[in-house]
Amino acid sequence: MDLIGHLQLGLSVAFTLQNILYCFLGVLLGTLVGVLPGIGPVATIAMLLPFTFGVPPETALIMLAGIYYGAQYGGSTTAILMSLPGESSSAVTALDGHEMAKQGKAGPALAIAAIGSFVGGTVGTLCVALFAIPLTGIALKFQSADYFSLIVFGLVASIALAHGSVLKALAMVLLGLLCGLVGTDIYSGMQRFTFGYYDVADGLDFVALSVGLFGISEILRNLEAPETPRAISKIGSLWPDGATVRKCIAPVLRGTALGSFLGVLPGAGATISSFSAYAIEKKVSRSPEKFGKGAVEGVAAPETANNAAAQTSFIPMLTLGIPPTPVMALMIGAMLIQGINPGPAIISSQPNLFWGLVVSMWLGNVMLLALNLPLIGLWVRLLSIPYGIFYPAILVFCCVGVFATDLNFFDILTLSGFGLLGYVMIKCDCEPAPLLLGTVLGPLLEEYFRRAMIVSKGDLSVFITRPISATLLLLAAVVLALILFPLVRRQRETVFVE
Repeated sequence: MDLIGHLQLGLSVAFTLQNILYCFLGVLLGTLVGVLPGIGPVATIAMLLPFTFGVPPETALIMLAGIYYGAQYGGSTTAILMSLPGESSSAVTALDGHEMAKQGKAGPALAIAAIGSFVGGTVGTLCVALFAIPLTGIALKFQSADYFSLIVFGLVASIALAHGSVLKALAMVLLGLLCGLVGTDIYSGMQRFTFGYYDVADGLDFVALSVGLFGISEILRNLEAPETPRAISKIGSLWPDGATVRKCIAPVLRGTALGSFLGVLPGAGATISSFSAYAIEKKVSRSPEKFGKGAVEGVAAPETANNAAAQTSFIPMLTLGIPPTPVMALMIGAMLIQGINPGPAIISSQPNLFWGLVVSMWLGNVMLLALNLPLIGLWVRLLSIPYGIFYPAILVFCCVGVFATDLNFFDILTLSGFGLLGYVMIKCDCEPAPLLLGTVLGPLLEEYFRRAMIVSKGDLSVFITRPISATLLLLAAVVLALILFPLVRRQRETVFVE
């Protein structure tokens, strides 16, 4: 079947009434959590995982994907109007977007952010459709040793691109790997790290772990900050003039290309893409002194890049079964819950799911363009609701969702434990994202290592004699050496401070 045939299949899946409704629900929730500071797509997707059991896999993934790229749109609204980004990838948009708002150009800034996001999202979706099958062909040549090395490279890249201390990120990855090893050894049947508790014989519950780590810890973190009155800029006319549009064409194109590329890389994601796009625009600009003072290019490029990256980050998840970001780790969790093993065979074994998801991404971007601009007034009014009204409902929602998964009270204890752990980690400047990636990839890392050992009859040289495996391990070693090199480490810390 050619690309046109695949897209027709995707259209037949995405344009069913149920999937259109769930896509709409996903982008609506995504926009909402993007607008409201302090929740974020990772926590929202984690909290909604238990509620995806009762729907078909393609419907569940369409809704969860909509939350992810919807949040990239929504985050720009508060970043521009209040200099308060609802989502980390929109933080850089606040620099120039809010300055434009203070100059009475909030409407054009919001319109450029929405149009750029639509362009980036559309091209990113097209990249998924065009490159997924060729990459799957390459992935099918991978053997166990190659997959092991690919996972090692992904984990090292996630350490390199994590915020803050490298050692803390490394510690989080190792802790995540240990969490992933809890349970029964699939080869020997022996229990590991269970401490005699039967409830964890099948491993830690992924839903309870992720909801606690991201949902509960975010509630605790938000409650310690006092609520302050929020000043909101007036919006005015939404439509930019011709000169503004012409200024944005090149930044949108550059942001699309950069975001589409960085989204595929392990650990990069939407946040790194938006910051990189902003830095490049400032470098290539003939008037870099205008950045930070209301340059529309500083809004167009990052908003385009983060949405393009949000779409293309699905490529490694769908073709290799390797999550490049925490959100994709949760998407893999959703697929495993539905009984689907992510990997290169998914396009041939689950064509409805794959192509339905691809087409729904474009459909969701069209919905977002139609939703965002007319409903900006509604989103802004939501910001006046005190957080004290939100958090009890979110807390009950988390507990009910986790308990309903297996009707097991031990999952509530797991939820509470990882909620407290996530809060302590935030206070200690440790990112929870590497821990989640380690938890998802730990069992895969072990399984591919043991398979490689069985096939090679215990010969460790299989990891360096296979060209793909050796290349990936070399890349991992280079990245590790770079982040440990003092000069590079200082520059990396400076970038994150900026």
